[in-house]
This record gives sequence, C-alpha cells and structure tokens, in this order.
Amino acid sequence: MPCVTTNCPWQPYFFGRNGNPAKGFSWTYHFFWGLEDVIASYLPMWDAAPTNKIVGGLFPNDADGNAWGDPQRGLPPALIKAGYQLHDPGRYQVMNNDFTSQISAFKSAGADIVVGNMIPPDFATFWSQAAQQGFHPKVVTIGKALLFPSVVNSLGARGNGLTSEIWWTPTFPFKSGLTGQSAKQLTDAYTSATKRPWTQPIGYQHALFEVAIDILKRTKSIDPKAILDAIVATDYHSMVGPVRWTGQPVKNVTKTPLVAGQWQRKAGAFDLVITENKSAPEIPVGGKLELLS
Repeated sequence: MPCVTTNCPWQPYFFGRNGNPAKGFSWTYHFFWGLEDVIASYLPMWDAAPTNKIVGGLFPNDADGNAWGDPQRGLPPALIKAGYQLHDPGRYQVMNNDFTSQISAFKSAGADIVVGNMIPPDFATFWSQAAQQGFHPKVVTIGKALLFPSVVNSLGARGNGLTSEIWWTPTFPFKSGLTGQSAKQLTDAYTSATKRPWTQPIGYQHALFEVAIDILKRTKSIDPKAILDAIVATDYHSMVGPVRWTGQPVKNVTKTPLVAGQWQRKAGAFDLVITENKSAPEIPVGGKLELLS
C-alpha cells in the first residue's frame, strides 16, 4: 500500500521501524525535518544567549525521547561537539508526577539551559516543580509540549519566554501549489472559519493533502505500483516548502525547513516569535531571544 506521512522527525519514523539506510522502505515515504535540524536551530539560539553552556536533558521513555537522547544519533554528540555539557539523568516514564530527581541533578550541575521533548502534562509538572524547588534556568527549550498556544496559555506568566523549534507560522514564505494561498492567507482563513487560533501542524496537515492530490493527479492508473511511481517522482512546492524525494538523508525521507523561536507575551497575549533562522534564512526572523532569568 503506497503511503505518504509527515508530522514526525524522520529518525523516529525511519529507525523506529528498524529502517536500514542502505535499503530504505519500498512503499512508505515521509516529509518533515530531523533531529539534526532541531540541533541546527537550537545551537545558534543558545549561542546568542549568555549562558554557561551547561544543559539539562529531559527525555521520556518513548520513541521521540529515545531518539532525542540517543548517544549516537540524538542531541548528545552534537551538543558536545558544539562545546556544551549535557547532563542526562536518564529516561523518565511518560505522565510522570515527580521530577525532583531531574531538577536536583540540573541544580547540582548548574544547568543554565534545559532541553527536552515532552508531552504537555509532563512539562507542566516539571515547570511547576522547578519553580517550587528554586530551579531557574536562563533558557528552556522544549519540543512537542510547547507546540500549541493553548498549552502556553495554560502556564500563565510562566509561559513567557519558553523556546522551541518552530515548524511553521504565518510568516513562512511558502504558498500552496494547490490553492495558491500563502501561509498568512491560510491562517487567516482558518481563524476566521473556526474562531480558534492557528497552530503549527496546520501547515503540515494542509501540505499532506496537497502532496496526496498532486500524486494522484500524476498517477497513470489506480494500480499501487503506478501510485508509488508518482510518489517517487514528486517535485512539489507545498505550504511548508519543497517536497521532493532525492534519496537524502535516506531513500524514503525528504526534509522541510525548520527554525527556532520563543513564546513572548505582547499586549496580554502570547506570540510565537522566530528568533533564529540560520538553517533556513529564507524564513524571516521576528525578534530577539529574551532570557528567562
């Protein structure tokens, strides 16, 4: 069955299925960014901040957490190479209700930076307990948990200044090859129709349908092999950037641009501000990083 996917860093998608880079998969293709792109967006953001370069790692015992904390393919080797010290107290179980041991380890190490990939309830617990236990890092950069504005709003004033990789925003310079809409036009249409704030995955959900429609338009028959041939031949400009499988970084994956930024409170509301675009300079920066403490 031909399959096209997105919304997951390519390493968990590929290696989580025991993918062999020399062979790849036959029927499944993926477009998104990878952990190397997360690292490439985080490091310039951290380099711009006056810290001691000591980092505390928060990685859950799940596919994403194990990929992020992997000593060979994850964040550790890249951080060490860039001159940062990573203190990883080990995997915690998802839906953890006590982060005391992690907080104690970070305080003991003198960590100015915290990085991790967490679900919202786990981060809310950690961040609350960090305040209670007197742990005040200068930069907190968390994947997954800070994706949605509702989560940041739920943190109140404690949400201000938190940082994360940024998948997609209305300021991205790409437009849909299907509808011709810009990122800004899509978010305006979404918020107008739903009366709800836009979220980062909207761009990728839209792009997934765009790519599927483009593939089906080019498919010569409804035979699965014909659909697969159309997938492999894709050369499409989507809402999140170009989608074209060239064999890099592995056969079944093509990467999309990624930047990093910060939730900043302006006029009583949180705004997701792009503060770093070194790895994707075509995407404009919207402000400067502000330290938490």
